[in-house]
Amino acid sequence: MALSEEVRKQIEEDIKANKVLLYMKGTSAMPQCGFSGQVVSILNHFGIQFESRNILEDPELRQGIKEFSDWPTIPQLYVNGEFIGGCDIVTEMAQSGELKQLFQQEGILS
Repeated sequence: MALSEEVRKQIEEDIKANKVLLYMKGTSAMPQCGFSGQVVSILNHFGIQFESRNILEDPELRQGIKEFSDWPTIPQLYVNGEFIGGCDIVTEMAQSGELKQLFQQEGILS
């Protein structure tokens, strides 16, 4: 299934409109998988305001975001338009201090 122009535009607009955006299974209030829940917990730990998109509600978006980022798994975290990674990368960055540093550099965390 190829990434449709409509889905590509939707993803590009979402990423541009939100400083921190998480494509995830479920919602930030009710994650539907452990990996999504872990990234939500990390963002909440840092007090980061973020938007999320529930890929379970839209099969085209679910496949489209994987093709857009060339990354096979969900969740996917974007910060100021840049793809950061999935659960493992975000967890490693949080543990090393790199994620906090990134949020500070991007003006998201003081």
